[in-house]
Parts: sequence; C-alpha cells; structure tokens
Amino acid sequence: MPPLCTSLRALRTSQCPSTLLRVPLSRSIAKSPFLSPARRYASTQSEAAADARSVVTRLKNLLYGTSITLFLTFSYIYVTDTRSSIHQYVSVPALRYICSDAEDAHHFGTKALKTLYSLGLHPRERQTPKEKSGRDTDIGVDVFGEKLICPIGTSAGIDKLAEVPDALFALGAAIVEVGGTTPRPQPGNPKPRVFRLPGQNALINRYGLNSLGADDMARRLRERVRIFAKKEGYGADGEQLVLSGQAGVPPGSLQKGKLLAVQVAKNKDTKDGDIEAVRADYVYCVERLAPYADILVVNVSSPNTPGLRTLQAVEPLTRILEGVVGAARAVTRSHAQTPKVMVKVSPDEDSDEQMEGIVEAIWKSGVDGVIVGNTTNRRTLPETSVISSKEKEILKETGGLSGPHMFERTLGLVKRYRKLLDQGPPAHDGEKESTSDGGVASALTSAKDSVVAAVRGPSGRPSRDQKVIFATGGITNGKQALEILNAGASVAQIYTALIYGGVGTVTRIKKEIKKEIEEGEKSVSRRLVVA
Repeated sequence: MPPLCTSLRALRTSQCPSTLLRVPLSRSIAKSPFLSPARRYASTQSEAAADARSVVTRLKNLLYGTSITLFLTFSYIYVTDTRSSIHQYVSVPALRYICSDAEDAHHFGTKALKTLYSLGLHPRERQTPKEKSGRDTDIGVDVFGEKLICPIGTSAGIDKLAEVPDALFALGAAIVEVGGTTPRPQPGNPKPRVFRLPGQNALINRYGLNSLGADDMARRLRERVRIFAKKEGYGADGEQLVLSGQAGVPPGSLQKGKLLAVQVAKNKDTKDGDIEAVRADYVYCVERLAPYADILVVNVSSPNTPGLRTLQAVEPLTRILEGVVGAARAVTRSHAQTPKVMVKVSPDEDSDEQMEGIVEAIWKSGVDGVIVGNTTNRRTLPETSVISSKEKEILKETGGLSGPHMFERTLGLVKRYRKLLDQGPPAHDGEKESTSDGGVASALTSAKDSVVAAVRGPSGRPSRDQKVIFATGGITNGKQALEILNAGASVAQIYTALIYGGVGTVTRIKKEIKKEIEEGEKSVSRRLVVA
C-alpha cells in the first residue's frame, strides 16, 4: 500500500481514480483510515460548521429576497392605487417644484402617465371590499342610454391631444373629454400661456386651442381601436366590429359604463363672420373624429380664440350645430348609436337673453345636451380670499380663469339652464310645447329613491327627450358634485381640482358623494323613526 503522502500528492495532481475525484477532498481525508480518530473528528466538525454556515447564508438570502419582493409588491400596489395620499401630498408638490412653468408641468405629467400606462405601472382605481361585495352605495347615472359607473368626468384641456384617455379612465372617471382639436394644426398663443395661482388653487390659461389637427387625433384614436380589437382577438374585421358596437362596449371609451367625449373647434384664422367657413371647420372635425367618439362637444366658448364666443348668438350657433348634428348622424354604425352632440357654453354669457338664445339653438339644431361652463374672463374672487401681491399681478394676465371660486356661478347656471331646457322647444304659433316631466331631474339612481330624494332633491326622473347637462367649473369635492347633480346636471366634470389634487381626485370625490348620500339616508331614516 502506498504511503499517505503519495496518496495525498495523487489527489492534488488529479492522478487519483475518477471515483475519488467526485468526493470532496475534506470528506475523503476525513474518512481516510490513515488519519487518527482525533483528526478525523476535527475534519468532520469543520465540515458540519461549513454546512451550517451554508444553511444560514441560504436562509439569509431567502429572507432578503422575500423582503425585497414583498416591499416591491407593496410599493407597486400602494403607488398605483388612486387612494394613496402620496399622489396629492408628494407627487403634486414635487411636480410643481421640478417644473416651475405650469405648461411644462402639464406636459411632464401627461408624458409620465402615458409611459406608466404603457408599462402597466399607472395609477388606477381599485375596488374596495365593500364594492366587491355589492354592498356599496350605487352612484351610477343613466346618460344617453348608457349606465355610467359614476357621475364624475374629466374636462377637455387635461388631455388636449387624446394621448392618455385610457389612463384617465383608469383613475375612475366615467366621462373623459379630450381636445379640443381644430381642423388644421395650429400652435396656439405664444408662451408663457399658463399661470398658477396656488393660493387660490386656481389657474389662468390662454393656450389658444393649440392643436395638431383633427387628422392627427383621428389617427391616434383609430390606432387605439385597432390595438383593442387585436387584444380582444376580433380578427381582420376587428376595427369595424368594435366601431359598430358589436364588441359590446361603447366605440369611443371601449369600456362598459364609460363614454369618450371629443371636443372640436374652429381654426383661429377662420373668419368669424363667414359662418359657412366656420361651420365647415366644425364639420371637418366631426367627419374625421365621429367614428371614434361617443360624444362630440362643440366648443364655442373658449375665451382665448378671438371672436369665438360671438358664435353663441342664435342664428350662427344654430347653423353650426345643425351642420355638426348632420355630420354626426351620417356616421354608419349598424349596431351602435351615432355619437351624441353637446355644445359647450361660456359662463360669461349669462344674461337671460343670451341663455334663451343658446337654448333655442339647441332645440332647433337637435343637439343632445349642453356643457355648462368654461374658463372665465372675469376676475371676481370671493371677498374672503387672501391673495398675495404676486398673485394679484398674475390675475392681470390675459386668459381664462378657473378654480374653486367658479362653483357658485356654475351651480347657478346649471339651475337656470335646466329650467330653460325643461320648458321644451321654442313656442310655435303662440303655443309652448313641453317635453319635460315638470321638474329638475336628479341624475343619480338608487334602489332607495324615496329616501335618497331628501338628500338628492325632490326632483323626478328625466323624460326621454330631456336635454342632458354636464357641468364643469369649480367642482372640488363630493358635496359640491352632489349639489350640481341635484340642480339638474347628469355629470360633474373636473379640471383644476385634478391639477391640484392629483390622480386620486376622482376617487376621493366619488367617496365623498357616497358618504354624503349615506349620511343623508341615515338622517332621513332617523326622522322617519321619530315621526
């Protein structure tokens, strides 16, 4: 038998048999009969210690990996949930700090939302356990034959180019309005053209309807439909199947319980006095965009396009709206409604004569409804407002002002338009035709109408031919939204509130509406018990 040193040398030089090479050196030495028992015991102990350290290391790695995975999962769920306070108290101030210019901040936010949506990392509204169980308060509304998930929408201007409609829907909105767009591209007014009034949570903008043109928006919306059809596996004819309504979703929103509104306007260089040319601008937009819209919004109320608001007079407005309605009805949809048409009116055109003229044009042209409110040229703030010297200078900027101070005016206008519209079409031969049910209609639906009426107002149901009202301007919380709805609107749209409140604003307002209704129901129930 060879000496031990020779065996060890063979092991080191790999000259030992192949079976021995497969055994760890330390273990083979420990089992060697030539080692003393003490040395074999020491080697075994060393091997056990190494194995123990290996187990501890693996356990640590597992613990670290699990912790990191749980942290990333929790962070993903938290950050992508619209209920997270980080969106209002961290993201909004950070964005304002990073982008001192308000328009730059808007573009940055839009790009970020677009990128996050493409990666599946966008904020979205998640159902609460109460909602999943079906025990949550129903705040659905019936609008144009569609049962919407809620009465809250976003106003045009947030997504001017229709870049992120799906990301906005994901925030919980039932109506998303994109645009406005013009027939041909136009740059809008020179920069700077957007100014913050953070002390008032308000904005002044004079964008001037900057647009890439109707064809660009149509291309973007069409591509969105194609992606949806491909994702759903509808085949070669998928696009037409979706647009015709056979996919079971509205052709604009592509989601049940939601509607996409597309706002259209005229080009700045189209002469206001040439009504046929103005009408042709709007019709051009409608012909390109109607196939991809659930609602078409005719903007005749922007304060930043010279002469645009003069089109709200009865005759020019009627001719323009007739052209839009005709073009919208020409859209072929074998299994779906043609897009509805609404006109967006100015909050500054508030005399009885002006409002009566607008209502007359709505009835004459066959328009389906009105969006009450836009930014205002007026600079009247509440007397209780505390405003800094810097903001006083900003108030002197030309443009449309928006913010919470607009709420009372919006509320008053909704009540007045509801009353005027409910009187029916203009009188003919001394007679007044009425299609109203005789009262202001409450938009919200509930199984407890008899009780909720005390909260939502004593109004009845809208008649089939009743014109629909959307309201925008100064709505910042659920209580205000509920007041707007009880005044006769079907949808409350938000703009400035979303800019200052972050992506969780829609969810917060919906939660506040439910709370107002639930508290009102409890109050009514207590009064009934006492009685």
